[in-house]
Amino acid sequence: MNTPAGGHSAATLYEASKLPCACDPGLKAAWPGARVAGQAFTVRGIGGDNLALHNAVLAAPAGSVLVADMQGAAHGHWGEVLAVAAQHRGIAGLIIEGGVRDSDEMVAMDFPVFSRCVTVVGTVKDYPGDLRSPVRIGGIVVHTGDLIVGDGDGVIVLPQNAIAETVSGADQRVADERRILDEIRNGRTTLELYGLSDEGTFTTR
Repeated sequence: MNTPAGGHSAATLYEASKLPCACDPGLKAAWPGARVAGQAFTVRGIGGDNLALHNAVLAAPAGSVLVADMQGAAHGHWGEVLAVAAQHRGIAGLIIEGGVRDSDEMVAMDFPVFSRCVTVVGTVKDYPGDLRSPVRIGGIVVHTGDLIVGDGDGVIVLPQNAIAETVSGADQRVADERRILDEIRNGRTTLELYGLSDEGTFTTR
């Protein structure tokens, strides 16, 4: 597929990268089935204040994924209005260290969001934010231009200098897994295919 991530899942890219690039599992899809892939556009704000996100929507290029550090605050920093504005400008999705709301509306729009929580609590609009500077999301430092991939398994962050090699490795990994699945369907066991011994395996009683 002609996408920044080659059409690969977060898990496949994580395994292919051999890097500590996975965000912690507390950062998850705000609605079931959300998927996103694109280059990061970073924004640092203040928890409980979403003016930085309004500014980021205007500044981010089409195809990018907004990556916002809102200090993990349990506020609905993002909702339907910002999602509509972002989608209109071609932004691919949002990863936010903080909360969001209007999840049902974002399902209907098919706008992917990965957040720390979903909450009705609102925000103020005072702090303009810091755009394009490195941020920490889910325990991972993210720079503008890094590749972000999120799906039902979680979110990963690939540094710019690792993207091409990782996608190539993921292509090979998918080909290998397809071969393995075909061999399993033809009767071979996973122990055989992975060169594992069946000696000393546990039995249930």
